[in-house]
Amino acid sequence: MKHLSRILLVSLFLFGLSNVQAQDENNPWAVGIGINAVDFYPVGEDAPQGGMFSEYFNAGDHYNVLPSVSRLTVGRYVGSGFSVQLAGSVNKIDKFGDANLDDLSYYAADGAIRYSFKNLINEEGWFDPYLGIGGGYAWIDEDGQGSANGTLGFDFWLTDNIAFNIQSTYKKAFDDETGLDHFQHSAGFKLAFGGKDTDGDGVFDKNDKCPETPGLAEFDGCPDSDGDGIQDSEDDCPNTPGMAEFNGCPDTDGDGIADPQDECPTVAGLKSLNGCPDADGDGIKDSEDECPNEAGPAANNGCPYQDRDNDGVLDKDDQCPDVAGTKANNGCPEVTVEVINELNEYSKTILFDLGKASIRKESYEALKSIAEIMEEYPSTVFHIEGHTDSQGSEKFNLKLSDERAGSVRTYLTEQANISSDRITSEGYGEARPIATNKTAAGRQQNRRVEVSLEKNRDQE
Repeated sequence: MKHLSRILLVSLFLFGLSNVQAQDENNPWAVGIGINAVDFYPVGEDAPQGGMFSEYFNAGDHYNVLPSVSRLTVGRYVGSGFSVQLAGSVNKIDKFGDANLDDLSYYAADGAIRYSFKNLINEEGWFDPYLGIGGGYAWIDEDGQGSANGTLGFDFWLTDNIAFNIQSTYKKAFDDETGLDHFQHSAGFKLAFGGKDTDGDGVFDKNDKCPETPGLAEFDGCPDSDGDGIQDSEDDCPNTPGMAEFNGCPDTDGDGIADPQDECPTVAGLKSLNGCPDADGDGIKDSEDECPNEAGPAANNGCPYQDRDNDGVLDKDDQCPDVAGTKANNGCPEVTVEVINELNEYSKTILFDLGKASIRKESYEALKSIAEIMEEYPSTVFHIEGHTDSQGSEKFNLKLSDERAGSVRTYLTEQANISSDRITSEGYGEARPIATNKTAAGRQQNRRVEVSLEKNRDQE
């Protein structure tokens, strides 16, 4: 204790960079061990004692020190900077001011209420000065005396729980006649403990924003499950490491779109396509583009429009994409007068049984040729006309002509596989002669089947 001021300076230097807690509601209990020195000199009495605080630091001449652990303390924090403390100490007295004595025993028990100024200075700091008042009882060579005590002390917190302590207590005896006023100085270490940490994460419940879930001190006790530096409560992907710019979510493909919002999280893509790529830049993501490496419109599933038959009509608009046609006929070939004439050259050779609608077998070759021509015009609807001469009743002739036209239609649709919606038929009886019915040759011409152009599909 001879160089108390120097000890204080060294302590300040060594522990000045510490950022610690103290005995508080987090560590309410504290126990301490140390040494003590009893000084009867600077108490304001007559010789062999000096005036108040006279030679206060003269340890060599006036301090009584027992060279061993000689002081024990136990304390409890009660709140708002206040704590209570009980202390017990032993010593040997061989100096009474300037006088020397035989070794007298010294025992003391003291209680005090202390107030810490640490929170007023720096709540997170290491420097913890305090004042205390209380009382005690001391036995000096078996003579007991009570005293009122006043204390000034300093705790220097080395860690959250351990402090180096120095203090000085003035003990004013209650009995002015026989009591011995004196100072008792002490130095030692104290251990604070007893804080509540429900989740065991090292952050006391008082300061733990997640007291029932283990977490990190940097997040006030809250967890960061994926270790990405973003606490779970603010992390949109708490179990997958991510980046702060994406609220803790990853961007696996590095395209600037967080995985939860990225429809193609493992392949770099475009924001406009929710993170999916568009290799040909046609605005259709590759997964939905039938031609991902060749630009084309959405209406054609991402493929460019084609014209397979090279007729100048794109396949998308071409009703006959594999057969060259005309724009006017939506890409399908148009039936010309020459074609109709060719059809009717064949139809003139179609023969029926006498007075019946049944087709004679020698007409099948002509019907096959008619079907082949019709196949070349897949969008055209043909009309089969049935005609008779004027012999017989008009009613019979109308019925016969209609049945014969129907027989030709049936053969073409059922035997030649022409779509039934591409052929119509009707009988006109004797109403549309092309020659005179007065001669056999004329009547022969009037008994006929003709093929005409009904209408195109796009007109339906």
